[in-house]
Parts: sequence; C-alpha cells; structure tokens
Amino acid sequence: MKSFVPLLLALAVGAGPAADALAASSLHHTKAAAKSAKTAKAGRKAGKKAKAVAPARPAIDYDGEAVNFSDWQAVREFEDDIVARNGFERAQIEDVIKRARFIDSAVQLVKPAPPGKPKNWQAYSDRFIEPIRINAGVRFWNENADLLARAEATYGVPAEIIVGILGVETIYGRDTGRFRVVDVLTTLAFAYPEAPNRADRMAFFRGELENTLLLARKENIDPFSLLGSFAGAVGMPQFMPSNILKLGVDFDGDGIVDLRGSAADAIGSVANFLVQHGWDRNNTGPAVFPADVAPSLAWQPLLGGLEARYRPDELGGAGIATRSALPDGRLYGLVDLQNGADPTEYWVANANFFAITKYNRSYFYAMSVVELGRAVRLARGI
Repeated sequence: MKSFVPLLLALAVGAGPAADALAASSLHHTKAAAKSAKTAKAGRKAGKKAKAVAPARPAIDYDGEAVNFSDWQAVREFEDDIVARNGFERAQIEDVIKRARFIDSAVQLVKPAPPGKPKNWQAYSDRFIEPIRINAGVRFWNENADLLARAEATYGVPAEIIVGILGVETIYGRDTGRFRVVDVLTTLAFAYPEAPNRADRMAFFRGELENTLLLARKENIDPFSLLGSFAGAVGMPQFMPSNILKLGVDFDGDGIVDLRGSAADAIGSVANFLVQHGWDRNNTGPAVFPADVAPSLAWQPLLGGLEARYRPDELGGAGIATRSALPDGRLYGLVDLQNGADPTEYWVANANFFAITKYNRSYFYAMSVVELGRAVRLARGI
C-alpha cells in the first residue's frame, strides 16, 4: 500500500450557432459580449497552440478550531468501517483525522438561505454573464482551442458548454477554493447543521471524506494538500473527490488526473461528466426554447424536476407554446426562471439542459452555463 507523501494534486447547453435560439433571454447580456469582442480579436492569435498553465496555489484563509475528532464515537466507527472496507492502515487514518480542524464557516455556509427572499434570475445571471468572465473565457478558449475541439469530437459536448461550466465554477481556475478538503469534509461529515436532510447530508460527506483518502492513496499525495471549496469540491471544474475517482479523465495523457493544474484534464472531465449524466451528442440543436404559457394554468403540474419527460404534443395540450418548432422524437421539460417582482421566464428544455443540472441541481445554474458559453462564443466572433 502506498503511503501519503507531501505532493500537490495537481469538474447547459447549446451547440454552436444553433444556440442562438437563446437570444430572447440573452439580450440583457449582449452588450457585455460585444464589449469583449475586441479583446477576443486580439487574443485569437495567441490561441494557435493549446496551453495549460497551473494557477498559483492559493493560501488557506481560515484557521479552524483544533478538536480531536477521534474522540467522537461516530468518528471512531467511521474509522473502523473504512479501514475494514479499504485496507487502510489504522494508524494512518487516525493520524489524518486527528489533524483535521473544525471549520465553523463551512457549517454556516451550508445552511439554507433564509426564507422569504424571492428568486431573481436576472440578478443571479448578472453575477456570471459579465465582462470579467467573458474576457477570461475568450482567453481560455483561445489558449485551449485544440483541446476543446478534441473534447467536442470525442464526447459530443460543444466547446461553449465546457467553457460555460469552467467559467461559472472557477473563472477558469482563478478561484478554486482555499479550504483544506479534509477539514471541511470531516466537519460536515460529523457536525452538519440541523436540517431535515441532516442524516443524508452527513452520509454524503462521510462518503466524500472516504473518497478523499482513497484519492490520496491512489495518487500518492498528502490528503491535506488538497484545497477546495467550503463543501470539498476540487480544481478548475470543482469535482467532488468521488467524481474525480469515477469521472476524472487524463485528457493530456500524462498518467495523472490533475484537475487543479491541467486545463486538458479539466476539459475532458467536464465533457465526460455530462455524457455520463445524459448528454445526447446526436441532439445538435438548441437545448432550450423560449416559451409562453396559457392563463389556464394547466401547465403547472409539468413544472419541476430535473428530467425531460414530455412529448411536444403533451406540452401543447397543457397550454405551453414555444416560439419555434420543437424537434420531434425527443422529450422535454418545462423550466421556470423567476425574476422577483418581474414576470417569470418560461423555457422548454431537452435532455441536454437537464444533464447540466446534474452538475448543479439548479435551473439558474444551467441557464447561466448556457448563456455564459454563448456570450464567450459571440465575443470570439464565432
């Protein structure tokens, strides 16, 4: 068995010009894309060769509280379980757990938002479809054009969707998180705040803590060298440790899945994630269509969920009308984007849109990926 040694470990929707069906919603963001076009023109020459520059390792920005987690009965049972199941050396696991620190800020950040605040799609999207991310996306696309083209050919996921996800997640590796993954996962695995789903969430984070230790053993790294988000997500695409193990792709062929330092691995891993969660490479048209809903409200039972379940005739029968014809032979779902006191936007989405929601279970998130990717493409003049 390999020992832990201190080395650094180096995770939407549209298809090219067809995604221009998004224009009805994207008018708000068109100016930002236009302002970025000049930057794109200057940067395209730099994109002849793909680059993968590792971002500087961020400093840890918290102290945490020194507690001896191994004194907790639930932690001792967890240690027994993973040692028996995975063949870890007991002393090795105890040493890791004893060094873990309690991170109260992680506990506070996973608490649900206070009730009563209305959802606002426009305010949410303004955080992501803006000049900084668009310009950074143009540079990233220019520098990694060959890799993005290879991922599109291999997996069938358009470059703009991969670019959209990496831009929304970390601004292309600029902000990958400054928490030690072992600390936040240990904290959330055993001290998750009171909530109706507390038991399920603690089980999830215990699984991710176990997978962090398995990942460290597999890559022969110090588990404390892994830095990430307050919930333990790692690297440019913000994969949880389990997804690094299951879905991470060594797209640059160097023998290591490196989601912190390799743009190639991040690009390939995002594409693989989407394919494994239902992305249909044969559906090359737009994945979202602006829609109008009838006053009868017969369409309301069709709202909700993260799957495409309805035929076009079923949508029409419920009073949902798209502004362009839906391709036959596919299933769709109804998506609502609430705008606070302003009217709600309605969209009809296919399976590719819902594949993006498996990355983050939010209509707002998936639509932001779609619109950011489109804005970057337009800024590049494509």
